[in-house]
Amino acid sequence: MNQSKARITALGSYVPEKVLTNDDLEKMVDTSDEWIVQRTGIKERRISREDEYTSDLSYQAVQDLVSRSQKQIDDVDMIIVCTLTPDFKTPSVASLLQAKLGIQQAGALDLNAACAGFTYGLHMANGLITAGLHKKILVVGAETLSKITDYEDRTTCILFGDGAGVALVEYDEKHPSFLAAHVGSEGEKGKHLYSSNLSNQLFGEEIQATSRIVQNGREVYKWAVTSVPKGLNSLLDKASMSLKEVNWFVPHSANLRMIESICERAGFPLEQTLYRLVNYGNTSSATIPLALNKAHVEGKLKAGDTIILYGFGGGLSFAGLVIEWGI
Repeated sequence: MNQSKARITALGSYVPEKVLTNDDLEKMVDTSDEWIVQRTGIKERRISREDEYTSDLSYQAVQDLVSRSQKQIDDVDMIIVCTLTPDFKTPSVASLLQAKLGIQQAGALDLNAACAGFTYGLHMANGLITAGLHKKILVVGAETLSKITDYEDRTTCILFGDGAGVALVEYDEKHPSFLAAHVGSEGEKGKHLYSSNLSNQLFGEEIQATSRIVQNGREVYKWAVTSVPKGLNSLLDKASMSLKEVNWFVPHSANLRMIESICERAGFPLEQTLYRLVNYGNTSSATIPLALNKAHVEGKLKAGDTIILYGFGGGLSFAGLVIEWGI
């Protein structure tokens, strides 16, 4: 029996103005539009200005939420920002966002679960509200990945972009959004996707100590297309439902070929799968809220729809949620 007392009540998003196309990348590294589209499905991505950081993107996403939903946020009592690209090691992006928004008496913390961040953030918000500790929480997924991307590495620079999405989660015992969760990590595989400027050792193995993103795309792909379908089965078991009862699937938008393979292996139709990577690339923790927000704006999501959100990536970590749409 579902014990949740929390509901998603509003969404917002923001992406920077600057567009980096595949044609632009052709002038930077040995690649081509045809090669990138064939392997990733990505055509362009958004890039933050030199003086534009994750807290700025987060702020704009919240402003979008407020302007479209007319929701009051001055009584928000917790801010969770999910990111792997904070402005600073400290203060947190959440603290900077709290100050920019002028919200008083709100807890503020950053959560780093990379591409699974937003679903982890929603999971945490649900837990805090259901436990009676908080009533109104902003959950932001925001990244400025361009600031840690190696634009001389043709295997990674074609993937990443910048963006932000946010959800408002509020107390609602009668119409909760959260039906089931499945979270976990396989930390021993962390060497396949990392960014480090401190340690050059990972489980005793020497790695490149760089703040840029380092990824073994083949291994991450292999892990995702096998682990995500299994995770979906576990998630559905916890929700006591079948895949046929799911209206929409919102996976992390890492790579269109990866999403196609996951859907094929899981037996879920691609046309009921939401993603934003074609024009935005891989925005890590922002991919799921960006996809959700677009579908909401377009009227695709109907009250009562059953939706699976499934984030996966650096850690290697994953977090899946079954939610009932109620905005």
